[in-house]
Amino acid sequence: MSGEINIGLAQINVVVGAIEDNVDKVIAFARRAKDDHNCDLLVCAELVLTGYPPEDLLMRPGFNSKVEQELQRLCDTVTDIDLIVGYPLRTSKGYYNVGALIQAGKVVEVYNKIKLPNYSVFDEKRYFDAGEDACVFEYKDINFGLTVCEDIWHDGPVELAVEKGADVILNINGSPYHANKIPERRAVVCGKAKQVGAPVIYVNQVGGQDELVFDGASFACDANGEVVHQDPSFKESLGIVKVSSGASGISITGSQMVPQEERLASIYNALVLGVRDYVHKNGFSKVVIGLSGGIDSALTTTIAVDALGKENVDVIMMPFRYTSDISKEDAYLEAKALDIRYHVISIEPMYDAFVKALAPVFEGYKEDTTEENIQARCRGLTLMAFSNKTGAMVLTTGNKSEMSVGYATLYGDMVGGYNAIKDVPKILVYELSQYRNTVSPVIPERVITREPSAELRPDQIDSDSLPPYEILDPILEMYVEQDCPPADIVAHGFAAEQVEKVIRMVDRNEYKRRQAAPGVRITKRAFGRDRRYPITSGFKPSIK
Repeated sequence: MSGEINIGLAQINVVVGAIEDNVDKVIAFARRAKDDHNCDLLVCAELVLTGYPPEDLLMRPGFNSKVEQELQRLCDTVTDIDLIVGYPLRTSKGYYNVGALIQAGKVVEVYNKIKLPNYSVFDEKRYFDAGEDACVFEYKDINFGLTVCEDIWHDGPVELAVEKGADVILNINGSPYHANKIPERRAVVCGKAKQVGAPVIYVNQVGGQDELVFDGASFACDANGEVVHQDPSFKESLGIVKVSSGASGISITGSQMVPQEERLASIYNALVLGVRDYVHKNGFSKVVIGLSGGIDSALTTTIAVDALGKENVDVIMMPFRYTSDISKEDAYLEAKALDIRYHVISIEPMYDAFVKALAPVFEGYKEDTTEENIQARCRGLTLMAFSNKTGAMVLTTGNKSEMSVGYATLYGDMVGGYNAIKDVPKILVYELSQYRNTVSPVIPERVITREPSAELRPDQIDSDSLPPYEILDPILEMYVEQDCPPADIVAHGFAAEQVEKVIRMVDRNEYKRRQAAPGVRITKRAFGRDRRYPITSGFKPSIK
């Protein structure tokens, strides 16, 4: 026998919990796949009906009945093209993360995800029961094995499907992005295809969801592990793959081969998508940023403009007596280069008013970081007042290095709704700024090259309080992202006193990070969903 199947790869940007809207999107993609490409089958992502991850919405009364209701509407509406969709399914035996085949308007096959991830940002064992058996179905003379996301990263589910006769593996995903994730994922999936001798069609969700960004980058590879189809990253798409069977066996061909982005471009585009979707999906259209003349606010502003459009970004320069003329000039030059609304509001009068009001209770105390923090809090108050009045969300500008060691002021520069660069170490901030200037020169070169400073006291620079970022960032990567013991970090050539200082700063500032705005996750271990440490802790890691 021989057969030929046109399969659509639906890389859809859904909204968690917006079940009706998500089904509408699946219906629209099904129409395109059928009418424009004559597809037989449309394959959608993991939990596409609810969005991924739905978290404790899965426990809400009425949530599952809404899923059932919208699933039925999908079945009733789409009858001329078959579908693979993911959704949560409660049965008498358990609660499952499923992939299902809908054929001629009816659910005819259901697969319960076997491998439930419970590490990093994943928490599926909190909600779901694990499936036990493979799902292999015949479709136009070709046997397909249906799997869900984590199933393909481990031995077991794919091999079981092939043992049961699968010619082609379908793998539907809610696979979030981090730097280098796309090539890592390709290597795993293509390696599995080669190992079992069966082509794999891999479909991933795209879009931002709180801290997570889903990059899409859906693809297909043949039985030799060679990629034959590649969809774009960080945007919706409908890819078309043709699967054929004949005397020589199964063949698979794709409709496009979109080049994959280089590392910095990929990270930058993830940040842009994360900001755009967080702002829009939470009902905002505009943002406001405190533009200081420094590199962090410069990069954040540029990301915001690329994400939302220049007409939706306001910046406020809030000078004080310690703000240098260079900072004022560079902030103005960037705002001009980006063609955005630029406001100048001095914090001098409000600072003086605060200090005067506090003078009676401050009598007998020397000036210290309290006065520096008052400056930062004056700026936070200004930004939040602008936000309340105009409806613009405040984007904060602290990078991962600063957030790690607490180099930020609660209710000051930490004030805001979202942080584009929360998971971006300082050195990477510089690299991304240089990368973005190769696209169009918008960040003044002096912002990139001059010594970073909070400018909260005369002649202040970051290295007064912190190790140089060339030392700080590697220590933080080992301690925060890799959980290396202090002795191992010292063994990499770092001075014990520096390691001890950095670790002490990281540990004692957990309380600040717990109150920080969410931000885009671009590393393997971000603060928030990834790294969960107690605020109150008596554990002191030993340097020896």
